[in-house]
Amino acid sequence: VQLQASGGGLAQAGGSLSLSCAASGRPLSNYAMGWFRQAPGKERDLVAAISRAGTRKYYVDSVKGRFTISRDNAKNTMLLEMNSLRPEDTAVYYCAANRAVTGEVITRRSYENWGQGTQVTVSS
Repeated sequence: VQLQASGGGLAQAGGSLSLSCAASGRPLSNYAMGWFRQAPGKERDLVAAISRAGTRKYYVDSVKGRFTISRDNAKNTMLLEMNSLRPEDTAVYYCAANRAVTGEVITRRSYENWGQGTQVTVSS
């Protein structure tokens, strides 16, 4: 499956941005998915993850209550709605997909498929 992330940009602290990940090549419904981010000089870390049907979700503590991950398998897309943005959310954001069993949420870093990153910059 090929992934393409989009929707990054510049926002002020307290603002909102939405990221989208479009998939092609294979039905997205076969894959658990996740959003990762990498700030300069830091490792790429998981932000949120979602199961194949979207019934189970995981968020890292720092984004709970502010970010919402969702997916539309009919449209082969995954979204990340980001609200109440903070300067520390500034990073390159990546979407990822991995084959999974029903209901599985993958929180490890070793996803099989990655999109290119999209820059999110939050100014204070």
